[in-house]
Amino acid sequence: MTDNNNQTLSNQACIKAAQELLARRKNNHRGEMLNANCRPTNLDDALAIQMATVKENGSKIEGWKCLVPLNPEQMVVAPVLEGTVQQGAECLVQPTQPGNTLIEPEIAFILGQDLPARDQDYTEQEIDDAIVSCHMALELLQRRYSPNDDLVFFDNLADCLLNQGIFIGPEITKEQAYQASEINIDITTITTTGQPETKNYDGKHPNLSAHKPVYWLINFMRDRGVSFKKGQAIITGSYAGAIEVPIDTTEIKYQDLGKYQVSFKAI
Repeated sequence: MTDNNNQTLSNQACIKAAQELLARRKNNHRGEMLNANCRPTNLDDALAIQMATVKENGSKIEGWKCLVPLNPEQMVVAPVLEGTVQQGAECLVQPTQPGNTLIEPEIAFILGQDLPARDQDYTEQEIDDAIVSCHMALELLQRRYSPNDDLVFFDNLADCLLNQGIFIGPEITKEQAYQASEINIDITTITTTGQPETKNYDGKHPNLSAHKPVYWLINFMRDRGVSFKKGQAIITGSYAGAIEVPIDTTEIKYQDLGKYQVSFKAI
């Protein structure tokens, strides 16, 4: 394995940061930057805080978010905590403000087998074979920092890049998922008191490929000694950025792929 240990924070400092960020998750609280003695200043600090967050939460990793980096200084990768991946007619969310929540329309890739950490890279074919299903999906977001011009990328990376969880929608074929570079997306809010309101988004994947980030993620984290587990869901970038929607029944339509309804409920 490659030695990636450029961590400057102590393990205890990482735990302190993780405990603070977990408290903000639980209480839906937006706080200031972390104290200097536990604030990440590089990639290894941020990833160490992510792993401390998983351990302090007393849970496993249920999924991942990732993107092939567009900037070598900004590695887009974060674990999704156990118990935050949802499926079905309802989706529990933390509000971003009263009555609203933040989502990102994405595609999720579900692993059907373990991919243990090893010395050599996994081939694209091996990773393709490990993907058991593909789904329309939503990343659920939660802001845990107050607005601050001094925040940098590593602050958000340590906090799992705003991730609150994943909602898994209907299954699509692997061929559809692999070819989905651009998707027009309609999001319709369906209320009991008014007319449905639809907003359209000309969706384009940031990497122009939804599955390529999976290849990057598996081998980037493999090189850091991280194994992937059967059943984990991997999301790979939003087609339309972060979208604020009412906490109500919402229809999500991916042009030529399908549609579904989900009822958001505030926790």
